[in-house]
Amino acid sequence: MAKDKGGMDLDELDLAERVDGAEADPSQSRTAADLEAVFDVPVKVSAVLGRARMQVADLLRLTTGAVVELDRKVGEAIDIYVNDRLVARGEVVLVENRLGVTMTEIIKSER
Repeated sequence: MAKDKGGMDLDELDLAERVDGAEADPSQSRTAADLEAVFDVPVKVSAVLGRARMQVADLLRLTTGAVVELDRKVGEAIDIYVNDRLVARGEVVLVENRLGVTMTEIIKSER
């Protein structure tokens, strides 16, 4: 059974929203077990560091060690997409000699 960082079974997590300190309607409460049907659905996650525009001729002239200037500044948040939809912004981090991304802001959809 999967455990969160605190050692609690994920099935035991109560995901019910609280409004003004009051618990939500128990008939509307959800747990991680309610999502079990979608746990193995594959998704594509992309972290976009920045973008650059160039002509094909310039692209073909790039060699090992070439630097491509992106439209972002150092330290600026990167965009995190799930299935080509912007869902969050974050920062690049180093985890045991590997690059990773930590989410700093969740983007709420207008849907």
